[in-house]
Amino acid sequence: MVSPGKPPLSRTRIRLAWAIALAVDAIQIPADVTGPPGWFLSAGLDLITMVVMWAMLGFHWAFLPTFFTEWIPYLNMAPMWTLAVALATRGRSDVQLPEPPPNIKIVS
Repeated sequence: MVSPGKPPLSRTRIRLAWAIALAVDAIQIPADVTGPPGWFLSAGLDLITMVVMWAMLGFHWAFLPTFFTEWIPYLNMAPMWTLAVALATRGRSDVQLPEPPPNIKIVS
């Protein structure tokens, strides 16, 4: 079921967003451990990632806190972009489940 008010996303777009988020988190966690040189790489990568995610998935409230929490030491060690993409793509697939046939009664 598609979330109300949000357009459905194709499977390819959702998979690509997940792949980008996982790759960015995989790059950032070791970069943040290295100290200041890695922090500058991480900051630029966060900005690029946020713009790409907005372009691919549209605006979602989860992208803003993710962008800002990446600047907080030790909190940025969590895979925040992956979590943000999970929240942004939840229930927005364009694949619909088939409706049950009309002659079958669903008892709850």
